[in-house]
Formats: sequence, C-alpha cells, structure tokens
Amino acid sequence: MDHPAPAPPSDLVIRDLVTHEDRVQCVALQEATWGAGFSERVPAAILLVGPKIGGITAGAFTPDGRLVGFVFGLTGVRHGVLAHWSDMLAVVPELRGTNLGTRLKAWQRARCEVMGVRVIYWTWDPLVARNSHLNLNKLGARVDEFVENMYGVTDSSQMGALPTDRFVAAWDLDDVRIARRCAARADDAPRLDAAPLVAGGPHAPPPARWPDDDAVRVAVPRDFPALLGADPEAAAAYRRHSHAAFSHYFALGYQISSFHPAAAGDGVYLMTRTTP
Repeated sequence: MDHPAPAPPSDLVIRDLVTHEDRVQCVALQEATWGAGFSERVPAAILLVGPKIGGITAGAFTPDGRLVGFVFGLTGVRHGVLAHWSDMLAVVPELRGTNLGTRLKAWQRARCEVMGVRVIYWTWDPLVARNSHLNLNKLGARVDEFVENMYGVTDSSQMGALPTDRFVAAWDLDDVRIARRCAARADDAPRLDAAPLVAGGPHAPPPARWPDDDAVRVAVPRDFPALLGADPEAAAAYRRHSHAAFSHYFALGYQISSFHPAAAGDGVYLMTRTTP
C-alpha cells in the first residue's frame, strides 16, 4: 500500500537565493548530495547571473536561515517555444520523502507560468525509482526522450563509474492534461499484468529475441543508490539491461506509459507502442 508521504516542516520558507551566503550554502548542498568536489556542480557565480536572464535559483530555508533544499534552472527556447530547463533539485537527507521536492517544483512552476513558460524540462536517471514515482505519478510529467550516457561518466558519488543514461522529463503546465495523464496511468494495471518482462537486474537480462507485444515491462531496483553501494555488479547489470531495452523500444516508437513502484522488489515501467 502506498502511504502518503509526511509533510515537510510548516515553518520552511521557499524563496529566491538572494545573498552570497545563500549561494554558498547551495554549492555546499550540491557537494553533500553528489559528492565532495563534484565537478558538475553549479558554481555560485552562475547561481547569481542565471536569474538575470530568466533563470530560477530558489531554496527552502528554516527560520534560522539554513538551506534544506534547492531548485535551479534556466529559461530558453526548445522545440520552438519558450521553455524552462530545471537543471538541479536536491533536499537534505532528513527531509527526503516529505514532499519538499514537490513543493520546490510547484514554486518553480508558478514562477515559470508568470514568465509565459508552458513546458518545464529536466533529466533523471531511469533507475532511481523514487524520482520516477515523483516525476511521473505525482507531478504528471511525461518522458520526452531517452538519452544514452547523457553526461558521460561523472564523478558523482551516486553514479559511480556507470554511464549516465537519462530520461528527459517534459512537464506540460496544463492541469487538465496532467490530470488525464495521471488517471490513464492509474488504469494501467491490466496491461502491466499481461506485458512481458524484457529487462531487469542480474537475473532478468534482455531476451534473446525482443517481444513484439504492444506493451512490455522494464524492471528497475527499488533503491538504486543503495544497491550501487552494496552490490555494484548488480547495479551495473540493471544499467546494461535497461539500456538495451530502452534503446530498442524507443527506436521503434514505444513510449513510457506508466511507472509502478513497489514496497518490496523491483519497480516497473510499462512501455507501450504508440499509434502512428
């Protein structure tokens, strides 16, 4: 049973990063999240100048001024329309699972709507189930594309030496469209039960011959970061197998229809063939 997440503390304030100390805290939170000396971190100077051309740098602060979560993104043109690319979001460990990430996304969305943005994009690792659940089931985003090894092999403590395969999320800022998408995903259980499993971990490699069904399943670990630390070989198997499945089926026009988390065992993506 999927229990509601606890709420974050009610006295948190979400606001722009406005001081040098705010930005120093943001850089420190990036390193605490992705590893000390993380080379992909956004430096304080970019956190400062990004908002001057439509970017967003915002954080959640405690009453005593401690930064406990942040979101950062830039605004530009994608597919010919004004769009916002949400580049980073992080929350301190003790507040993960409290919907603070959802609150930060909602704040970001409201700012984007004021600017006339209609779509927000960002990337996430398909193997991180908690982010898949947030992005697809809670926010109602869709998968715009699958990108192989998008950032190359990074020095992030969360990724190790594995390729950085990513989904690009597209969040259409249309409440009716999002509601319809979430309702359709909630009704996917019958198709999920009938779809063949085409990739998973060490004990569920891709089949010798890819099924041609209208719907297929791809399994991902319940807690990929923990698995990476405890069993790197198993984590690497999930990466290899999911990469093979996503590359094959996206090339054929399949899309991610829904994601189904599990309290125990693997989470599962349902991929369905799109109608021409």
